[in-house]
Amino acid sequence: MEVLLVLGPFLLLGIGVLFVAFSGGAGRARETYLTGGRRAFPLVILVIYVALGIAVPAAVIAARGEAEGGVGSLRTEEASEDLETGKELFIATCKSCHNLDAVQATGVTGPDLDELGAIDRQRVLNAIENGGTGQGRMPAGLLQGQDAQDVAAYVARVAGQ
Repeated sequence: MEVLLVLGPFLLLGIGVLFVAFSGGAGRARETYLTGGRRAFPLVILVIYVALGIAVPAAVIAARGEAEGGVGSLRTEEASEDLETGKELFIATCKSCHNLDAVQATGVTGPDLDELGAIDRQRVLNAIENGGTGQGRMPAGLLQGQDAQDVAAYVARVAGQ
């Protein structure tokens, strides 16, 4: 609703400018407005605004699809089942502490995984197994086995993208 309060005056100003422009200048716009001439003009402008107001957001929403949460090549290719599982486990287990743009994670305790530099799968596995850098801020062994492998694969793939 706040967006409408901000955009509303600009929308009205834009309609006014278009009215003046299509009417042939300020004098002709006043005459057209007062005499009721060119009744189709306001209708055409309304149709254009409604069409664009529906078509543009619909196109944007339709284009988002499966790319949400994907970065780099994951925006255009299908993620493997392991990466999808790793993403879900990261969201459930790690998102509250770590920053990772791919899943809109904004944790405040752990490091920003997008800014750590080169992150490979083994580095992530070591952090999961040992509890981060060993400073005691991250519990060791939060994930085990294939779950740890999946999260490591996902983080290594998307961090810093």
